[in-house]
Amino acid sequence: MNILLVEDDQRISNFLIKGLSEAGYNLTLADSGEKAREFLHTYDFDIILMDIMLPGLDGMQLTQIIRFKGNYTPILVLSALNSPDDKIKMLDMGADDYLSKPFHFEELISRIKALTRRNKLSYQKEDQYLSCGNIVIDTDLHKVTQNDKEIELSPTEYKLFTFLMENKNKVLSRTQILHKVWGIDFDNTTNVVDVYISYVRNKIDETEQKIIHTVKGTGYLIKD
Repeated sequence: MNILLVEDDQRISNFLIKGLSEAGYNLTLADSGEKAREFLHTYDFDIILMDIMLPGLDGMQLTQIIRFKGNYTPILVLSALNSPDDKIKMLDMGADDYLSKPFHFEELISRIKALTRRNKLSYQKEDQYLSCGNIVIDTDLHKVTQNDKEIELSPTEYKLFTFLMENKNKVLSRTQILHKVWGIDFDNTTNVVDVYISYVRNKIDETEQKIIHTVKGTGYLIKD
């Protein structure tokens, strides 16, 4: 497995390179966002481990660039910033998981395995299309269309809508959605799910057919 490590702290990068190399991974180190961007332009990686606070091009900007270019390599953020707002912001920009420093090395290995396994399984799906009514999702291209017109969704909106479509005709609780889409067990009092459901609803046309149904007291449902 080839890993791109984006970290400017030499002490941390040396620790990670030593530990991950001993675990059998191939590491490429970029000590700045600019170097990481160059590597990603030239090479393919199985996963990106990324710090946020980098000199010049920071982790947030780099994540946006990566996703804008249509690169969906899993991104695991490793950061000393550990507030819920920091985590939500990075995940909204397209990161797949977030691990706060300091962390246990065994947990890092577990997160890497989970992300790469999930990514591999997504590429093994036989059917790249998900549909409901006049809406179609091309999971290979991360493209959503309605009546052949493309709908522009943010990375988090796309992840949310795809999760609902993958579980069509099944009620999903807010807790399930929080865990799957944001990857973190948030306090159940947060309204981030409801906010993002409204974002998606505002971008799709439900005049012909209701697409996203609210199940009062439980969660949300997409049904034919």
